[in-house]
Amino acid sequence: MIRSSNPALKESSFLDINSGTVVRGGNDVMTLNGTVNKTGMLLLLCVLTAAFAWGQVSTPAGVVGAAPYMWGGLIGGLVLAFATIFKKEWAPITAPLYALLEGFFLGAISAMFNHMYDGIVMQAVLLTFATLFAMLFAYRSGMIKVTEKFKLGVVAATGGIFLVYLASIVMGFFGVNIPMIHESGLVGIGFSLVVVVVASLNLVLDFDFIENAVAKGAPKHMEWYGAFGLMVTLVWLYIEFLRLLSKLQSR
Repeated sequence: MIRSSNPALKESSFLDINSGTVVRGGNDVMTLNGTVNKTGMLLLLCVLTAAFAWGQVSTPAGVVGAAPYMWGGLIGGLVLAFATIFKKEWAPITAPLYALLEGFFLGAISAMFNHMYDGIVMQAVLLTFATLFAMLFAYRSGMIKVTEKFKLGVVAATGGIFLVYLASIVMGFFGVNIPMIHESGLVGIGFSLVVVVVASLNLVLDFDFIENAVAKGAPKHMEWYGAFGLMVTLVWLYIEFLRLLSKLQSR
C-alpha cells in the first residue's frame, strides 16, 4: 500500500480509476533521479521569485507592500495545487507555476518575519534543509522503518494538526483564538515543536511514496508530481520553523 498524509501524495495518486492498478508508463517511466532533478528545479524557481518578492517589499523603513505578493502567491498557489492534485498529468506545467507563486508568498512572509526577528529566515532555511537531509539519511539507512503503523500514526497526527489549524482559522473570523498554542509560552513552543516533528516525519512518508511509485513504473510526468508533493511538505516545514523560531526569539 502507498500511503502519505501529504494530500498531493496519497494512495490513489498513481492508480487507474477503472482498474484500480498502478498506471504504468511503458518505457518512459518515472525515475528517482528524474524526481530529484525536478525537485531541484522547483526549489530553484521558488527561490528566484522569493528573492524577487523580498527585494520588492523590503525598504530601509521596513516591509512595505507585502500583501499583494503574500496573498496573491498563497491563493494562486492553492489553486494550482488543487489543479495539480486533481489533474496529475498537468504537473509538468502546474508544478513549476505553483513553485513560482509559492515563492512570492514565501518571499513576502519571510521579509516580514526577518524584519521582526533579524536573521530568522536564514536559520529557518538551514533547519529546513538540514531536516530534509537528516530524514533522507534516516530513511535510506533504515534507521526509520516505514511500517503501516508508522504511516497511520503520522497520517493521524497530520490530520489532527490540520483540524486544529482549521478550527483556529474559523474561530478567528469571530475574534476568538485558541489559547496558548500561538503564543510564545511553553505550551505554544511545545505545540510548534510537535508540528515540526510531524512535518519532518511526513518527509519520510514522501520519500517512501516516491520510491514505491518508481518501483511500480509510474508514468514519466509523475516525476513532476512527486517533486510537487515533496515541495508541499518542505514549504509547510519551513513555515513551521519560522513560527517556532519566532516564538523562541520573542521570549
